[in-house]
Amino acid sequence: MRHVLLSHRYAFCIGVFVTAAYAAHVRGESLLAQQTRSPSPITTAQTPTAAPASQSLQATPGQTPSSELANVEAKVRPSVIWVSTFDSKGNLLRTESGFFISADGRFVTTAHATEGGVNAVAKTADGGIYNVDGVLTVSKSADLAMLKADVKPQKLLRFLDLTKAGELSKGAKVAVVGSSLAGNEGSARETTITAHSSERLEIAGATAASSIGSPVVNENGDVIGIVTSAGEKSIARPVAALDSVLSRVKADTQARWAQTPGTSPTPHATPKPRLLFAPAPSFPPGQSLPGQGGTGRFRLTFDAQGNVTDIRVVTSTGNPYFDQSAIKTLRQWKSAPSQGWQATVPVTFRTR
Repeated sequence: MRHVLLSHRYAFCIGVFVTAAYAAHVRGESLLAQQTRSPSPITTAQTPTAAPASQSLQATPGQTPSSELANVEAKVRPSVIWVSTFDSKGNLLRTESGFFISADGRFVTTAHATEGGVNAVAKTADGGIYNVDGVLTVSKSADLAMLKADVKPQKLLRFLDLTKAGELSKGAKVAVVGSSLAGNEGSARETTITAHSSERLEIAGATAASSIGSPVVNENGDVIGIVTSAGEKSIARPVAALDSVLSRVKADTQARWAQTPGTSPTPHATPKPRLLFAPAPSFPPGQSLPGQGGTGRFRLTFDAQGNVTDIRVVTSTGNPYFDQSAIKTLRQWKSAPSQGWQATVPVTFRTR
């Protein structure tokens, strides 16, 4: 409160208390994720043993290459998933492939698939739809990520073991098995390794973009890599690189998104607006009798341009002439541009 001398006989005091505004944003889950969370999806149970794969994707007497590839596809396909990632508004960001690696719903895909996401769903070829709890680990340099899906019951889930598949060699026959939900682009494709290192596999032939995140397997259906780049020259990360990233996950690691749905960022106080013009109200004529005075409180609302758009009498001075004089002058106040704010102004009239 400050006292302003109006004349030799009259003065009043004015103080401003600013109500700070806080900004908060609430993220919600995507509609699709909400719809698919409960009840738990029903998946078709698969027999624990798949059709035996041949020792080579090459044709053998009495068997065609297509049947060899079909055997591998039948073994791998139930574990391959179609991962759809959504932003905080429920908009679809992207869809990529991936594959389950454990019965509790852990799966791998690319790091790019998770960028900007706050929710995702994983779909299997048999119609299963699983909400994704979040990310367990991610490596942008390797473009690999492990996530966790909410799978119940776990005993029905098919997954691929990341066991060592032996030494890789240039020219070795392999297959890329995509998701059947990608249509023809997800069909299993036979190819060969054209170059390899501990961090990189190059695969012959063009690969569809929808195959990114798909497993690369050998003739036994064992995972030897994961596709991370498609095109005329397809690139995959070998199992050794994938194991290196997944080793970061501890037993107590919780799956989470970078910004979990349903939470809000820490609120920050809006900076206190600055008054540019705040003239003092005048003592009303004829109200200057000795001992006359009063104190009132007035709430001012400022718009974004700093103009007073509304004045409310919180507490009257007890004198309607004092109230009118205060309101008339307070309407002239100006503040610096802001997001709009309110101030409570105490005004005291008194004679000396």
